[in-house]
Amino acid sequence: MPVYNSLIDRTDAAPLMPEEASRQIIQALPQQSAALRLFRQVTMSRAQQRMPVLAALATAYFVGSDTGLKQTTEIAWQNKYLNAEELAVIVPVPQAVLDDSDFDIWGEVRPRLVEAFGRALDAAIFFGTNKPSTWPDDIVTAANSAGNKITLGTGDLVDKIGADDGIMSKVEADGFDVNFFAGATSVKAKLRGLRTSEGALIFQPSLTAGTPSSLYGQPLEFPQNGAWDATKALLVCGDRTMGIIGLRQDIQVRVLDQAVIQDGSGAIVYNLAQQDMVALRATMRVAFQVANPITNLQPTEADRYPFAVLAP
Repeated sequence: MPVYNSLIDRTDAAPLMPEEASRQIIQALPQQSAALRLFRQVTMSRAQQRMPVLAALATAYFVGSDTGLKQTTEIAWQNKYLNAEELAVIVPVPQAVLDDSDFDIWGEVRPRLVEAFGRALDAAIFFGTNKPSTWPDDIVTAANSAGNKITLGTGDLVDKIGADDGIMSKVEADGFDVNFFAGATSVKAKLRGLRTSEGALIFQPSLTAGTPSSLYGQPLEFPQNGAWDATKALLVCGDRTMGIIGLRQDIQVRVLDQAVIQDGSGAIVYNLAQQDMVALRATMRVAFQVANPITNLQPTEADRYPFAVLAP
């Protein structure tokens, strides 16, 4: 349900106001978008950008004799589109709350807004949560439609990931290489003890800040921004070059003090000037698309997808 009347009041900002207790704010580093870390990014010059994607492959023929006729072939492309949609949020704060705070509230809010954008982006791309209608199906839904979803159940985790009928083989059978994994944090416990028949570790946890964990030698991301739905997917793997994120406009932040905030019916919820309030408005325009070009191993688009999902 849309919310139009939320604001930071004195109760919300109480930890930022002078008290005898320690006023140091301990915040985890904002968890950015896993999708932005994993997938290719392109800069968009307009709201919609066309991407030609290979749709038909050339075929060569043996002539058969000295005077045989050489056959013709064709190569075809189809258009896919990046449609930039806006992510936005407004955080209103009474001026009196700002005046009574020893800390920079905006400085605390800004990284949280970036984190919120990352959470919304990951949730839309991987699971379809609040996904714009102009974007393609989310990765979990599209992988299932293409037959690239496997359920773990009570099966062996090693087999479900890397065996002949595992999620990696699903991607490879469609003509793509697996060069990334992403998964729920809860799956770490299941991965720690995995070993090959020779005893080598399959999962290597990250030992250095900024360096991701790895699974079967490929980077493994564990999004911690709250977007990952472990009830739908334990792991996603695939070809990261096939995911494209279009950035029409990076995150822009603006402070408002002479505006009104309305709800969905048009009723005024806050009049910033009249109520002596200010608001922080953040916006971002972003698009997502999956290239999914034709491959020699799987020419049928409905059965081809560069990602696969391991469901619980």
